[in-house]
Amino acid sequence: MDTTHQPRLELIEITKVYANSLRAVDEVTLDLRPGIIGLLGPNGAGKSSLMRVMATVTRPTSGQVRFEGVDVLKNPDVLRTRLGYLPQDFGVYPHLTSREFLTYLAAAKGLSARSARARIDELLELLNLTAALKRPLGKYSGGMMRRVGIAQALLGDPRVIVVDEPTAGLDPEERARFRDLLSELAATRIVVLSTHIVSDVESVASDIAIVTSGRLQRRGTVPELLEQARGRVWEVLVEPGEVADLRSRYTVSRALRSSSGVQLRLLGDVAPRDAVAVAPELEDVYLDVTARRCVAGPAPVTTPVSA
Repeated sequence: MDTTHQPRLELIEITKVYANSLRAVDEVTLDLRPGIIGLLGPNGAGKSSLMRVMATVTRPTSGQVRFEGVDVLKNPDVLRTRLGYLPQDFGVYPHLTSREFLTYLAAAKGLSARSARARIDELLELLNLTAALKRPLGKYSGGMMRRVGIAQALLGDPRVIVVDEPTAGLDPEERARFRDLLSELAATRIVVLSTHIVSDVESVASDIAIVTSGRLQRRGTVPELLEQARGRVWEVLVEPGEVADLRSRYTVSRALRSSSGVQLRLLGDVAPRDAVAVAPELEDVYLDVTARRCVAGPAPVTTPVSA
């Protein structure tokens, strides 16, 4: 692979409206370069719809998709031949083994038999699937099936990798291994990782976009997002009877009960009585954004949307 060339994928004012008039994606613009972008948002935020547009599975109602300057909506193969995609709902042929299934997909992607064998062997080892080579996929656990899905997304050495909730069903060790793998791949590839789990992206993503109600609300590096919450995160010890009032006036990101009372971690512009300021965490920012949008509805992007 030519590592001197840096791929570029542009989504320009993408809107997706379904037949029931649901506006799942609302004028989202993203300029993507090599690295991991974490697409973070609650279930139903429009992440999967946006990912399907990126992966050329569905056409947007309006907007443009460009890869290397080429209009993907007119020429989808320019991206499809360089794409690895793992959807949230990944189907297989249950009677095939993992090797047979990946061999079938490699042929569909146009890989030669020799290069397919070598790549499949590498991926099966990398994703810890060699012990189950003779077992049909229909007898795999959910976590093993997810690893097969990850393997098929990495066939053909793609330049753009789009993975939707990829760690669902994986145990902590497998999650860590997968995040390490993505970090290695992202040096020369665009990797888009969609999740509602903050810990899946905060340690690996070079860029994070928070999406709610179909709109891009904030985008930036982890330090940039944390800086936006500085001076707005507080901790305070209160009596149990005070919790409800504080929840009505602040976004509560953590509540720990003890014999001394309830230790609250919360976000707001003004400190509660007896509270102390603490350093923000990414989960504070995420909960603050999602809580505000649930109350106020979609709002304009507050940070630049181009990398």
